[in-house]
Amino acid sequence: MDIKDRYIVAVDLGTSTIALTVAKIEGSNTQIVYYKETPSEGIRNSGVFNASKVSEPLAEAISQAENALGIKITQAVVGMPKYPVRQESNTGKIEGRGYDTDITADDIAELKRSAQDMYPLENPNMEAIYGAVAQSFSDGENFQIIENEIIGMTSDILEGNFKIFVGKKSSLAKIDTVLKKAGIVTARKYFTADTTAKAVLLDSEMENGVALIDFGGGCVSVSVYHGSIMRHYASIPFGGKNITSDIQIESEGSIGRELAENIKIAFGACMPEKLQNLSEKIIHIKSDNGEAEKKLPVKYLSEIITARCEEILMAILYEIQESGFADRLMSGIVVTGGCAQTANLGNLIYDISGYRVRTGYPKHLFSFEGCEGITDTSAATSLGLVMAAKDDHTINCAVAKDGYVPEMTVPEPEPAKDPETLLQFETVEVPEKQTSGSNKKPEKPKKDRVKWNPIASCGKFFGSLYDSVHQEMEEIENEEA
Repeated sequence: MDIKDRYIVAVDLGTSTIALTVAKIEGSNTQIVYYKETPSEGIRNSGVFNASKVSEPLAEAISQAENALGIKITQAVVGMPKYPVRQESNTGKIEGRGYDTDITADDIAELKRSAQDMYPLENPNMEAIYGAVAQSFSDGENFQIIENEIIGMTSDILEGNFKIFVGKKSSLAKIDTVLKKAGIVTARKYFTADTTAKAVLLDSEMENGVALIDFGGGCVSVSVYHGSIMRHYASIPFGGKNITSDIQIESEGSIGRELAENIKIAFGACMPEKLQNLSEKIIHIKSDNGEAEKKLPVKYLSEIITARCEEILMAILYEIQESGFADRLMSGIVVTGGCAQTANLGNLIYDISGYRVRTGYPKHLFSFEGCEGITDTSAATSLGLVMAAKDDHTINCAVAKDGYVPEMTVPEPEPAKDPETLLQFETVEVPEKQTSGSNKKPEKPKKDRVKWNPIASCGKFFGSLYDSVHQEMEEIENEEA
């Protein structure tokens, strides 16, 4: 391996899956040479809950990547938990620079470090700063200057305003424990709100105003951008796993989590009124223990999914309103993450909020031939981590094994249970609609789109979702104690 060649190994510790990505850096070129998702255990709401359970599938994923690529992985870059994270503000200031001294990128980086290091944490033993994002700068005479504009200016004073993101210190320590148990060390941890956005959003969207919703298995987050700067971040500990649990509950406990997940993936959709002929079908769930066959109408399944998605979206839209940029999101909403491809989710967001919506697939920033799944929304966090680490030339996460001949193909993942072998459809006969005569059903007038009103919409929300959040956090804190 050439001395200039190196590897970036990115680990995305998700609540539902662990994604392992290997990128080979050859000079200025970056190629994704390996990507695989593995079912995860021991993670709650994007944070490590049981380190031993997390490390076992991660160690197996690392071993498979090593065997496929002929490398020895020694370290990895990893994303920080998305929840719980709170947002604070702080300023940094450098004086006595000299009136004829140019402001450089290194000066900005020093100011950012100062703002982070000097921020007074409420409880330093329990909290840690996950990251900081510059909002604006001042040279003592001019204010509200963005980073690209102030670099190159001359000034004796440099002052900056920053958003500081604070999370749990123990969550970061648990990540180190997981990687150590898996046989590697942590190269760098990144606050993924910003890195994922750069892997998904267009420059024009971040400039004009956009909200990125990262809809994961155990956590949903929102990052609001305007003027190419992240202005607001928030997250809630609900996601795709809650939808899976809802399906289990509504089936009266007759199916397990794995089957409920398969049903959600295969037949799940929002907005039952938009399912057309699919809503007439019924899922027949076979039983291995002799119990009677269970029937689950697809329309009812959609109603279950829609109810939970609406509740989650109400929380996210409230946070968008709290950002102060709700009326300045000219590019609307982009939704990414493992649950982003749920059928009709974009239509549901549009109907509730009035914002234009698109699904956020990773941008094609690297070559990735033969890496199945790398273009899915679930890979956005992984590619964001690679983007963040590739320009740091001090990071090299693997070395080539001497005398090793790489396999011709990457090993296939373990075959998942095909939901079609467990489920059957039944088509229900529906009388044809009459199209003539006095019984013809008149067309409904189209409704005008009304932008979401947080004051009118959120009244019932706070009594349900946030109460559940607080109760869950108390249980987790008690278990950790």
